[in-house]
Amino acid sequence: MPLSPSDRDLVVEELDREPTPAEETLFENLWSEHCAYRSSRPLLSAFDSEGPQVVIGPGDDAAVVALPDPETGDNSETYITMGIESHNHPSYVDPFDGAATGVGGIVRDTMSMGAYPIALADSLYFGDFEAEHSKYLFEGVVEGISHYGNCIGVPTVTGSVAFHDDYEGNPLVNVACIGLTNEERLVTAEAQTPGNKLVLVGNGTGRDGLGGASFASEDLGEDAETEDRPAVQVGDPYAEKRLIEANEELVDGNLIRAARDLGAAGLGGASSELVAKGDLGAHIELDRVHQREPNMNALEILLAESQERMCYEVRPEDVEAVEAIAEKYDLGCSVIGEVTEGNYVCTFEGETVVDVDAYYLAEGAPMNDLDHEEPDQPERDLPEIDIEAAFEAVVSSPNTASKTWVYRQYDHEVGTRTAMKPGDDAALMAIREVGADGSEGVGLGFSSGADPNWTDAAPYDGARAVALENATNLAAKGTAPLAAVDCLNGGNPEKDDVYGGFRGIVDGLADMCSELDVPVVGGNVSLYNDSPSGPIPPTPTLAMAGTKVGYEAPTTELDGEGELLVVGPERHELGGSELLAQFDGTDRFPEPPANAKELVATIADVANDEATLSTHDVSHGGLAVALAEMVGEAGAEIELDGDASPPELLFSEGVGRVVVETTDPEAVRERFDGVAPVEQLGEATGTGRLELTVGEEKLDYAAADIAALRDVIKSGLE
Repeated sequence: MPLSPSDRDLVVEELDREPTPAEETLFENLWSEHCAYRSSRPLLSAFDSEGPQVVIGPGDDAAVVALPDPETGDNSETYITMGIESHNHPSYVDPFDGAATGVGGIVRDTMSMGAYPIALADSLYFGDFEAEHSKYLFEGVVEGISHYGNCIGVPTVTGSVAFHDDYEGNPLVNVACIGLTNEERLVTAEAQTPGNKLVLVGNGTGRDGLGGASFASEDLGEDAETEDRPAVQVGDPYAEKRLIEANEELVDGNLIRAARDLGAAGLGGASSELVAKGDLGAHIELDRVHQREPNMNALEILLAESQERMCYEVRPEDVEAVEAIAEKYDLGCSVIGEVTEGNYVCTFEGETVVDVDAYYLAEGAPMNDLDHEEPDQPERDLPEIDIEAAFEAVVSSPNTASKTWVYRQYDHEVGTRTAMKPGDDAALMAIREVGADGSEGVGLGFSSGADPNWTDAAPYDGARAVALENATNLAAKGTAPLAAVDCLNGGNPEKDDVYGGFRGIVDGLADMCSELDVPVVGGNVSLYNDSPSGPIPPTPTLAMAGTKVGYEAPTTELDGEGELLVVGPERHELGGSELLAQFDGTDRFPEPPANAKELVATIADVANDEATLSTHDVSHGGLAVALAEMVGEAGAEIELDGDASPPELLFSEGVGRVVVETTDPEAVRERFDGVAPVEQLGEATGTGRLELTVGEEKLDYAAADIAALRDVIKSGLE
């Protein structure tokens, strides 16, 4: 995607001359949608990103948030970093390497802040599961994530998988990472002092990933899998692991003044953005860059997106120590230049190939003012439903089915922090560094995902539901939401209806996070997820973290000794539900509740009560799927009645509801008095069966039968 004539005119005016080929290509990449957010930045001010817990908000490689002290609730000296990244186009062209390098990139963003990566979450979106090409992409992406994550020793602890026809020509791979650091170790991507050296550490630079930022800023073509292969990076997780450990030593030794991961636009992007943030410049000798391919030219060295590389600002007196640590970990190391007070200048073979103002290069792209079309919600037009057929179809849908096949490929226990394993509402990590010696420490909850059925049906309310569902996931495990990062995925923004849907998910996510008092501290935008198959549904992946005292939490699986209640607002609309995805029909999407913050806090309070035996949020697939997922060795005897029809009672996906197994139902009712309704469902049993009566309809399934229905992903890939 060459620099547009209007953009080129602006560059010529700024430089007062014609740009060199290297300058023109650098502007093309750094002014692309992928890097400059030209169509989305005007919308992002809708997000609240401040709060007493926020140490560093949007704009750096990752956000930094202070964890609460478990005894006082005040900010502790222990910080987490939060970041999220998309690798959508690369994962279509090469699912293994595209997904793997997405993991590598977000881990290096974490390292850039002086943090050690402790947890990953992946949210994945594919076309119809029955399509062979979707299965090929799905298997390749999961293999790429598991291979890279397992090799570097960072556990993948949570995430989501969704299937929707409109991802057929453009899957989404969104990966989030949490790191651990403290005030003394904190590093930023802002250059500090002229005269400091710029040091490149990591793998040698090759020709892979050339033009990756530009490639990610245009629609995928029919021949993308062959023609765009050079734009996809190739990962080396073993080099990444060595880089992680070397980075730890550099941070511990106070040898880094600023850091930037080499991602989009390669060395040119990382080094120019590093000095631009400090309102400084640089002089870089491209000949000094260590390379793994012969005869590379200036453009290739500047823009290749070869992986496992970091750019550090280092004091001159510390360079020798940095070189020694790089050698210890068998990593390449090049002193490529220095920070200056002038322009961003690059030379190659004695010739100046780039001489531009760094801030103009990094921040000067003009924003787009695009037309949009407001989406409408459909009227109610429901099909005739046989309850037994509907139950089996919804429970066995790939969207609601067991994801065990996915997360069993990930090493979720490496690092010994995982207190609650994948497959529950949220992961729970043990952060023992917080609090005095002998204290319980802090449990860190982690949830990530979105539902394309919701945001396809109603972008604004669907995105509000995505935010509330992630918060409810955390609350169901007893954690209070702390902060979030988002990955906003959309189609071609130049299409009015597509941009209207994208604006809807931005506003919906921002409004609900504000209602929850959860700052959105960072994120990523991925547009032009469009192909000959059409645009993707607007998809607002949210990764949210929460905290609690200690690491104990109720699980999803029934205990068998308590009464069963459902707490939260009753909703009967079926818009965006898996039921209508399976049986067609239309309806309005259920509007999320108005008192979301109070509701979430009360859910967390109940989850932490000693009388609570198990909890599970009601969302994808409605109450039917929630109950099916809870049955194991223990069963449930349930009776539903009311003014609504059986399909509405079982399959509405109104969010903010949780099934609670408790030995003290009256205490639950007291806590929710004035907050939300509490309905009696029945009781847990020792039968291992789900016995469900809905009006005059009766369903009875053994746990083994439910497990067989929910095993569709594993069986469908054999």
